Amino acid sequence: MWGSCSATGNLASPTRNPYLGRDEGGASDDDLDSQEDLTMDTSPRSGEKRPRTLDVWYDSSDDDDDVVLLVCVMDSVIRKIRRQSRIPKHVSSFSGHEKMCELITGHEGLLLEHIRMNRDCFHRLVTLFTVQNRLQETHTLTVQEQLMMFLTMVAHGDSNRRTSYEWKHSGETVSRYIDTISSHLVQLASRFIVPPDFDDVSTVIAKNRRFFPYFQGCVGAIDGTHIPCVVDADVAAAYRNRKGFTSQNVMVVVDFEMKFTYLVAGWEGSCHDARVLNVATSNPAFMFPHAPEGKYYLVDAGYKNKPGFLAPFRGQNYHLHDRRREDGDRRKEMFNYRHAFLRNVIERTFGVWKSRFRILRGIPRYPLEKQRDIVIACAVLHNFIKLFSSEEAVFNPEDDAVDDGNAEDVGEASTQQQQQQQREESNDMGHIRDHIANAMWNDRLD
Repeated sequence: MWGSCSATGNLASPTRNPYLGRDEGGASDDDLDSQEDLTMDTSPRSGEKRPRTLDVWYDSSDDDDDVVLLVCVMDSVIRKIRRQSRIPKHVSSFSGHEKMCELITGHEGLLLEHIRMNRDCFHRLVTLFTVQNRLQETHTLTVQEQLMMFLTMVAHGDSNRRTSYEWKHSGETVSRYIDTISSHLVQLASRFIVPPDFDDVSTVIAKNRRFFPYFQGCVGAIDGTHIPCVVDADVAAAYRNRKGFTSQNVMVVVDFEMKFTYLVAGWEGSCHDARVLNVATSNPAFMFPHAPEGKYYLVDAGYKNKPGFLAPFRGQNYHLHDRRREDGDRRKEMFNYRHAFLRNVIERTFGVWKSRFRILRGIPRYPLEKQRDIVIACAVLHNFIKLFSSEEAVFNPEDDAVDDGNAEDVGEASTQQQQQQQREESNDMGHIRDHIANAMWNDRLD
């Protein structure tokens, strides 16, 4: 080292100074004198030359040991000071349990705002998970707090870190219970997402002259919706939909009480709605609830008009803003308008569902399977709330509004694709559609 060369050392030896980056061997007399001046100091009293303090530290092995000891002591002191000054992450005196108790015992509207269900509905959910031993109370978390933490996260779309801060639990604890509860809700899907009663006529149809008796065979509506998702780059192309963002295509069936009767989640965003329906209806593993003869589901123009599925007339005005136009077949236009009005129940259901559970507008970066489970879990909770909670008017859009959000679906297929679909459409459903359209047009004069 540079400090190992004392005043009496052999400076002519070929050594390299690591700090100066040059060889010290072969120095001239002037260089030697200058180095001697750098390494020696003259005492003001005796006039004798003595090594500088730095050279003494590096020249003596005992002094080296003292330096190492000093460094170790200083490091120990610094670590101790840091430990004493460390601030805990969750220092609020208002714990997650106290927050849960305040919401349960507080104003009903505040609880509804936080977890999207009233007090009685929440207690029913707690009982469901407790009686079936799906959740266990721990020394830090009660079953009520576990469920409320999950409900607030899916209701407000909070991230894992935000939920950890709000409920004063670690991120690992939050993630574990999100995964556990969503998995249990998926298992409950067969209990709360059930096929419609095919022998019953909905009161929405039976009590409205515009729909009865024309649509008395209708048992629900089918459509798909896109839920944004986060995927790896190697599969991003498959999940990128026609609007440019990655999503999972979710196909649902709803009844006229705005409850889900069937749901398929996890399809790539690039997959067309019609393909999802074809696979679900043709593969027995998907357990699609096929409508019996004489019954059918309402679908939009993106699907085929085939047995069990009633689509509107193509090439005719369909949506409310199109009805002002004068061109087109008035008989078919009347059918399309009432068809759209009745099928609009699925658009309103999507609106209520996504407003109630804002996590559906952007699920955090979880594994794809977990993102799919969260979608199904929110559908189960939606039906659970519809069954046991009456206080949900704040999330209901106006019942008489016709949503134009799917107007692009009618013209989504090209002219060639529309012609191909028209050739493939069933004559049986075509006759049923013509019969309904003729009856509507004739009865308008009565």
